[in-house]
Amino acid sequence: MTSLTVQRRSAVSRRRRRFSANSPSWLFAAPALVVYALVVLYPAAAGVVYAFTDWSGIGQDMSFVGLANFGALLGDEQAMGSIGNTLLLTVAIVAVQNGVGLLLALGVNAKLKSRALLRVIFFAPVVVSPVMVAFLWKYVYNPDPSAGLNGLLGLSVDWLGDPSVALWSIAGMVVWQYAGYSMVIFLAGLEGVPKELHEAAMIDGAGTFQRFRYVTWPLLAPAVTINLMLSTIGGLKLFDQIFAATNGGPGYATETLSTVLYKQAFVFGKFGYSTAIALVLALFVAAVSLVQVYYLRNREVSA
Repeated sequence: MTSLTVQRRSAVSRRRRRFSANSPSWLFAAPALVVYALVVLYPAAAGVVYAFTDWSGIGQDMSFVGLANFGALLGDEQAMGSIGNTLLLTVAIVAVQNGVGLLLALGVNAKLKSRALLRVIFFAPVVVSPVMVAFLWKYVYNPDPSAGLNGLLGLSVDWLGDPSVALWSIAGMVVWQYAGYSMVIFLAGLEGVPKELHEAAMIDGAGTFQRFRYVTWPLLAPAVTINLMLSTIGGLKLFDQIFAATNGGPGYATETLSTVLYKQAFVFGKFGYSTAIALVLALFVAAVSLVQVYYLRNREVSA
């Protein structure tokens, strides 16, 4: 290798180092940002525009209709009913999923020889496809008195065919799948609680409940914040399990905003109206999330 070649390579290496040192950090993320903008931001912005049109989803023929789609949403009994179903389903999922997740976390956090196996078993449903879970629970919810849950409990309930219980059956299905996810987050919070605090509380005569109430619970505030936010967002935009298990039925008993906007777009060809519903859903999820963040962050500080 000649000295001239060595000098050229050294010069190139120095230029590369100067470029790396002087280049803004965002430049390295530029390729990923471009892909994100094309795949996420542009379709989202286009959806906002389509929400004010009567686009059918086919071709370029469309006209600006202003707020007509949103007015139609307010006058649509099916859509307004789906809002109530969405809220009821979300409240049930958030309350039960986090309650069960916390109990599971407290149980497997104890000094059990099988706790590692139990963690795997409880978390296993999380990695299963929601559609597969829905088909599995359709067998569990078999209306035959001698099969599934009815056979186990000695009942004759049509879990997915009775409008009075179908929504809660969907909630139970979702809780079964994602309680393990909440458990893992609570476990991370429990492992961050110093053992010295529990030992000091025991010396002071605090019982099990008192130690949980005054030592463990306040220090779980970050885990509670994360779990409440994730379960709320998941409940508000729930679609897969409902579509696979009941398709919004019986009647409109399990119809949610997600299933309504899907049907309006892909069944009735009203893409403009469906994107208006999607925009309302996105704004509602964002508003609820912001309120939760504000309240729960303040709780973390006070705790």
